[in-house]
Amino acid sequence: MTEDDDPYCLRPGESPELLSGHPWRRFVVLGDSVAEGLCEPVEGYSELQWAERIAAELRAVQPSLEYLNLGVSGLRTREILGTQLEAALMFGPDLALVVGGGNDAFPATYDADRVDRELTLMITTLQGAGADVMTLGMFDVSYSPAVADWLRPGLRQRMRTLSLHTMDLAESLGTIHVHLTDHPLSTDPGLYSSDGRHGNARSDAVATAETVRTLGRWLRAATADRSSARPGPR
Repeated sequence: MTEDDDPYCLRPGESPELLSGHPWRRFVVLGDSVAEGLCEPVEGYSELQWAERIAAELRAVQPSLEYLNLGVSGLRTREILGTQLEAALMFGPDLALVVGGGNDAFPATYDADRVDRELTLMITTLQGAGADVMTLGMFDVSYSPAVADWLRPGLRQRMRTLSLHTMDLAESLGTIHVHLTDHPLSTDPGLYSSDGRHGNARSDAVATAETVRTLGRWLRAATADRSSARPGPR
């Protein structure tokens, strides 16, 4: 299989149709390795990592889009908050992607409430500065064949908790939420890289498709809301 015939990837012409007329001009990404991009190559799939691909799809519709990726591998949410939020605000984004919590959830010391507080602060600060914010429910890396069997049950529970908590935050704070944890391929060992902590190029291609489709639904809903708010004829 290649990306061109993968049923979970974008179809030709799908992205520009979904993103047509999008309003965003300045896109910033905050996060860890998922944001930075550690994409292990897979034959037949683009090697352009997820956030870069989202920027490219947005730019294909709006060529003047400015893009800044602040993601750094290995960071926990408190480190993302402490080292990236100020730079993100200085960029003046109207669209921000916040990805964090995976490195917090990998060890058994995961503190879900603390991660929630740190994600909330980043999200609300960016929203207060005028940005639409995207959040992520990650693919469940506990299904990677490189994860040790003894680690798998606890990691799966923590990744599920992180995903559910992030989804709750997205609902309460009004983010554009990309939910990959329950994707049909999330349990497919072939989606993950050999390091046992990340996805591969197919993972990024599938995540790109889901992100573009989520943005498309959000744009349609926003258009419908504006139409319903217009006063009718007198």
